[in-house]
Amino acid sequence: MTFPRLAAGLLALVAAIAVAPVGAADTASDPPPAKESADPLAPARAAIADKRWTAAVEALKKADRPASADWNNLMGYSLRKRNPPDLDGAQRHYDAALRIQPQHRGALEYSGELALMKGDLATAEQRLATLVSACGGPCEERADLERAIAKFKANGNRWTP
Repeated sequence: MTFPRLAAGLLALVAAIAVAPVGAADTASDPPPAKESADPLAPARAAIADKRWTAAVEALKKADRPASADWNNLMGYSLRKRNPPDLDGAQRHYDAALRIQPQHRGALEYSGELALMKGDLATAEQRLATLVSACGGPCEERADLERAIAKFKANGNRWTP
């Protein structure tokens, strides 16, 4: 065998090895990464951020997640904030959120504020006591409800937005 034929043979062998699969792990491509599911409540959250309460209620109805504490909390909040407010509807949704997740900080804060709107200081203070436990220290929801209760008391036990 001559050198040029030997070199050509070696090059062909190297080329074949370079493109041949080494093992099964190299032949299968990894499955595509799983796509994270979008937050079904995102449209409602966006409407709430823009204070578009009716749009938030419609987005929540479309999402249709009544077994979710977050969904119920956001629905209660939107119903309470829209004009005119639906206080009874808000109460039903806050109660549902707290049945699903008794330590839900948002529902505790907002239902406490709703209680103040109705003149029910005792319920608001009970929600605050539960928030103290749920937060385990300082948290925004606790601070917000503490401020609302203080304002309520300073106004002669009357709600003012």
